[in-house]
Amino acid sequence: MEKHELVIIGAGPAGMSAAVYGKRAGLDVLVLERGIAGGQINNTDEVENYPAVLRASGQELGEMFKSHAMKFGTEIRRVDDSRVEIRDGRKIVITKKGKESAEIEADAVIVATGAHFKRLGCEGEAEHIGQGVSFCATCDGAFFEGYDIAVVGGGNTAVEEACYLTKFATKVYIIHRRNEFRADRSAVAKALANPKIVPVYDTVVDKIEGAGMVENLVIRNVKTGETGNLDVAGVFMFVGQEPESECVKGVVDMEKGGWIITDERMRTSVEGIFAAGDVRSKFLRQVITAASDGAVAAMSASAYINSKE
Repeated sequence: MEKHELVIIGAGPAGMSAAVYGKRAGLDVLVLERGIAGGQINNTDEVENYPAVLRASGQELGEMFKSHAMKFGTEIRRVDDSRVEIRDGRKIVITKKGKESAEIEADAVIVATGAHFKRLGCEGEAEHIGQGVSFCATCDGAFFEGYDIAVVGGGNTAVEEACYLTKFATKVYIIHRRNEFRADRSAVAKALANPKIVPVYDTVVDKIEGAGMVENLVIRNVKTGETGNLDVAGVFMFVGQEPESECVKGVVDMEKGGWIITDERMRTSVEGIFAAGDVRSKFLRQVITAASDGAVAAMSASAYINSKE
């Protein structure tokens, strides 16, 4: 059976940071990733809040993370799926790629699998995914050149991505269930100053309609109960996140929703398994906090491995 000292699941900012610190600590490191190195940051048009990087696209920053890890000889392996098992006290990572599966024994594992955007759950959403319903402005924004569209959500991601979408759309409605956005003041100010953006407060989407492609949203004011229609060609959902923690489900302790519980050293309830980044229970999910988590997790893993030796 293949064996490595440290196996990191996920190649986003947390995983790449962990790889850098793990390799610098002299560990044999393997990173497993089922998508693009850099993680969800690749879907972000612009990053302005990562210290020392004044401005970069998400893809540029993601490539920087990858290049930094590769500089130290980190092996990044593409897989379709990974899960962790404990067998007689040994940590086994089972991977799948196509029809083939493999098993890797690890002295320590860092789960850095991140999170994904939630679905809204309204009628018509599932049927229109890929036909006007999207969760990635960078991926799909250009398809709506010259159309009116909507963004659902009120946090930083929703407000910032709405600004990005004005590059293509003639009008962008931001639909939020509260009477003000939750995003940072600077992001809100920038959005409200854009003549293409129309805020729709105290409102939820009850139904997405359209023969094939999205054509209309049935919206409802949560205070008055009044319903109405919004004629749009697309709708982007940014209503929170869910953790990608299936790989250790039933193995480590999690809180409601599947967020992995750790201590300040990123240790989970299972000795030798650590978690870092957006997948864990925490207050703030940003690139900088993910990278910080990765560094802490790697050094904790190194201390754990050395203590066993």
